[in-house]
Amino acid sequence: MDSRNTKHVVVGLLGTRLDAGTSADRWVSWRPSVSICQHENLLVHRFELLYGPKEEKLAQLVAADIASVSPETEVRTHLVPMKDPWDFEEVYAALHNFARGYPFNTDTEDYLIHITTGTHVAQICLFLLTESRHLPGKLLQCSPPARKHQQDPIGSYRIIDLDLSKYDRLATRFALDQKQATYFLKSGIDTRNAEFNRLIDRIECVVIASNAPLLLTGPTGAGKSQLARRIYELKRQRQQIAGQFVEVNCATLCGDQAMSALFGHVKGAFTGATTDRPGLLRTADGGMLFLDEIGELGIDEQAMLLRAVEEKHFLPVGSDREVQSDFQLIAGTNRDLAAEVASGRFREDLLSRINLWTFRLPGLASRREDIEPNLDYELDQYTARTGIKVTFNKEARRRFLDFAISESACWRANFRDLNGAVIRMSTLAPANRINVETVEEEIARLENAWRNSTPDENQKLLTTILGAEKTAELDRFDSVQLAETIRICRSARTLSEAGRRLFGVSRTLKKSPNDADRLRKYLSRFGLAWDDLQNTRTC
Repeated sequence: MDSRNTKHVVVGLLGTRLDAGTSADRWVSWRPSVSICQHENLLVHRFELLYGPKEEKLAQLVAADIASVSPETEVRTHLVPMKDPWDFEEVYAALHNFARGYPFNTDTEDYLIHITTGTHVAQICLFLLTESRHLPGKLLQCSPPARKHQQDPIGSYRIIDLDLSKYDRLATRFALDQKQATYFLKSGIDTRNAEFNRLIDRIECVVIASNAPLLLTGPTGAGKSQLARRIYELKRQRQQIAGQFVEVNCATLCGDQAMSALFGHVKGAFTGATTDRPGLLRTADGGMLFLDEIGELGIDEQAMLLRAVEEKHFLPVGSDREVQSDFQLIAGTNRDLAAEVASGRFREDLLSRINLWTFRLPGLASRREDIEPNLDYELDQYTARTGIKVTFNKEARRRFLDFAISESACWRANFRDLNGAVIRMSTLAPANRINVETVEEEIARLENAWRNSTPDENQKLLTTILGAEKTAELDRFDSVQLAETIRICRSARTLSEAGRRLFGVSRTLKKSPNDADRLRKYLSRFGLAWDDLQNTRTC
């Protein structure tokens, strides 16, 4: 930010006693809100003056006095509704609402939060809101003149930058605000799974403190897209991000169109390029880019993305002039990217750049205690979309939950399965009341769907060795290949024997084949070792 072009904006509460003055001649008294605008070395371009319900007359007087001593200062008055200025909860809520509704522009304005006036409770609240970045500025504290200078009532001031690395002993996380942030990230769902709640707490801490890339992993339908959007909305509320949220599923980007969609192109770059195209990365400038299924990107696109993330600029297709885009990246995947690196399908340097913060979202089957609050959330979402409020009767709710948390409910598509179930039951509910008959019909439908998609023999074998979640993340190509490799390993007596059987043709083309080492490296891509497979031998 260029300080020469930055405008100083003061945000402060009206001092009902100090700003009124204690002398018959108010110009002889030190009045903090007025004195701020009298310092020659602090040019205040705008003063946002907050006042209570009974203070409008004084607010107008102070605004007029500021205008008289500093004509270049624009004064805006704001009524802040709080009946008791000593009630912490009420004062914090009122100031928090002001902060959320105010159109901050940190690119061109420098905000100074005045904490000299107002009750001690209000001053504490302003400090907390500044520390948490709801008020994105620095603290401004004023002091009256020394006794020998009382004829000059301007006094002095001090600007305090809340650099937490310098104020470790003073700065503490406001617990209530953090709880609200994590609740927001969970879409207001009162989740009960302790591991998941710890995960969200950690994500909240990271996204507020860092703009580094995030990597969200987990099975399809675990909620990666929804969490990414909530992260964006939380940072936008905190005035930490101003641009758009741009989401793209990389699995939908194919061939030459992938480069153009992501990085844009110039007119004439290829046949059909009749106009310039900015590309998704430029659209996300100043905002957040969510690349879901990032493992689907081609190697060339990965190289371009790495440069864009590291250097904030890149070349559109067909252009010889670089463009700039500064965005925060969130990547999502249901693949094991480390295994993709080992197989040569994903760049190791890109993975190193995006996995500084990696969070794995568990599937619904691993969070069965969270099914009930998510059921209520889905019902609320249905009401919001359709305007129709649907409820369960007592017996129907109990029957559905008994089934939902049982081991027989595999929730293969995770929250997509639950969402679909709620939509179907709500649509078919007689008089908008889901009964047992509707629930039984839905249970039968889910069981039939899961039965018809029962894993084949390869999937059963891999599930035994790797577990259900890791198996679900494998492409069918890898599943077939790995399953056959495991069968041979389990039936072979030594690693070398298994290698000779697996590489019986290609080994003859090598001068000195090392089948054992080749097989060992292949297994390591999937986190497996020879001894692991020997412990499950069947013959």
